[in-house]
Amino acid sequence: MATIRFESVGKQYPNGFVALENLSLEIADKEFVVLLGPSGCGKSTTLNLIAGLEDVTAGSLYFDRTLMNVVPAHRRDVAMVFQSYALYPHKSVYENIAFGLRMRGHAAAEIEKRVRDAARMLDIEPLLERRPHQLSGGQRQRVALGRALVRRPAAFLMDEPLSNLDAALRIAMRAEIKKLHQTMRTTFVYVTHDQAEALTLADRIVVMREGVIQQIGAPEEIYDRPRNTFVASFLGNPPINYLDGTLGGDGAGRRFERGTLSLALPPRLAQRLTGRGGTEVKLGLRAEDVEARGAPRAGETLQGRVSSVLPVGSDQYLGLEVEGATVFVRVDRELRAREGENMALSVNMNRAQLFDSSSGTSLLWQ
Repeated sequence: MATIRFESVGKQYPNGFVALENLSLEIADKEFVVLLGPSGCGKSTTLNLIAGLEDVTAGSLYFDRTLMNVVPAHRRDVAMVFQSYALYPHKSVYENIAFGLRMRGHAAAEIEKRVRDAARMLDIEPLLERRPHQLSGGQRQRVALGRALVRRPAAFLMDEPLSNLDAALRIAMRAEIKKLHQTMRTTFVYVTHDQAEALTLADRIVVMREGVIQQIGAPEEIYDRPRNTFVASFLGNPPINYLDGTLGGDGAGRRFERGTLSLALPPRLAQRLTGRGGTEVKLGLRAEDVEARGAPRAGETLQGRVSSVLPVGSDQYLGLEVEGATVFVRVDRELRAREGENMALSVNMNRAQLFDSSSGTSLLWQ
């Protein structure tokens, strides 16, 4: 399979619910694409259309140049890994992995080789004689991956496969999945609502909302140059801060203004805002773009009252009340901050985001 291509694809259910609307997307051969969005955004439906578990109701779906709209699931060279491990409880790990190959009539020697190779790759070879109830969650997920792996499909489809694992194990399994993709060089399409998984794993991220693609791009592009407030809010922990205000000044002297707060925009951003003077905007600031190091500079200072101090191990988050809004910032744990005190912090305005107040569309990245 060279590519998976959606051309103006729609999915509507008999009750009238529209799950996907005018979806156009091309997934390159050997690419790792993550479909990211909240529950109900259409990401799992997109995966099911690729797998043939759902029917396309509008548009066209291609594998390379072959139209797949009416090709049944068993004739598509894909393998799925679900949130539920769906292992046979009465079968050993070996038999769970081998089951699909036996059903397809592969020779015993070929099955033995593939199962052993997959088990070795996933570091579960000592577990092959155990039953699923004797395994940890991470081990069960490796078995589910192995069952898909032995098929040697043209594409792996993964629907929130790590959601049932604890936080530490999710991190370890993300590393395993990334290594698996690098080793196999096969197309991966991965569904998640976890932005950390998307940023860690993806070659490209497809951000979805209510059945419509909001933005497609590399992780750093999605994070640094979001096209709208939805995309900006969905990536980042804690979520991006918003301050409503207006654009003042002109040319290279363009500024964001809210009450007594006035922040100067660097020339590279100001030049994108020609003719926008007086526009009502939302300023987006991420927690890591505000810092307490050095003396705050004129036009780059966020000043307010500390409303909360939240230690998180190596860092701490401060809630800062600024002109009637609360901004959460991340600072070093060595900074001694107390609730109720006033504090002035430096803002890295080179990383600021600006959005139209009414539409939520970025004024910088279109």
